[in-house]
Amino acid sequence: MTPRLIFLSQLVLGYAAWLLFFRTYLWPRLRAMDAAAAVRAIAALHSFRFFGLVFIMPGLVGPTVPSSFTVPAAWGDLAASAMAMMALMTFRVRPLFWLFVAGFNVVGAADLLTNYYRATQFGLPEVSGQLGLTYAIPILYVPILMITHVAALVLLMRAWKPGVNRAFARKLTTFERIGMS
Repeated sequence: MTPRLIFLSQLVLGYAAWLLFFRTYLWPRLRAMDAAAAVRAIAALHSFRFFGLVFIMPGLVGPTVPSSFTVPAAWGDLAASAMAMMALMTFRVRPLFWLFVAGFNVVGAADLLTNYYRATQFGLPEVSGQLGLTYAIPILYVPILMITHVAALVLLMRAWKPGVNRAFARKLTTFERIGMS
């Protein structure tokens, strides 16, 4: 098997395994929770995305791994991590919490999607052996991040449906009253 085929097979299998795990163990629990609490748990997972800075740590990826992939991936992960941490810190101020939740999901999902594009554009699968320790990130970590981005967006929609989350609506009204909308 070529390095490209191994890398792509493992990526697909990573998604399959995480989807099975998520669907069986996580989604039923998250869906049963209040939307804010469920998204808070997802934000906690995404707060660890600062780990993506490992892509720019000297000596951890081989010289043939394109910096046109590693540098944006590292900084995109840091941005998503910072927004997830801000969501966690503002949980009690729901309008800010929801703003940061939307932010880390938009920034984080866009980061992952553009990283997939850059990876194929710059031939990452062909040099994936040069990723060293960071090989585990796209194979094991990225699939659950993308899956939880989708879940968080579903939960966000549930929270914003009229009449579904009255507490959120009351907080939003308070937020608008103080001129922060």
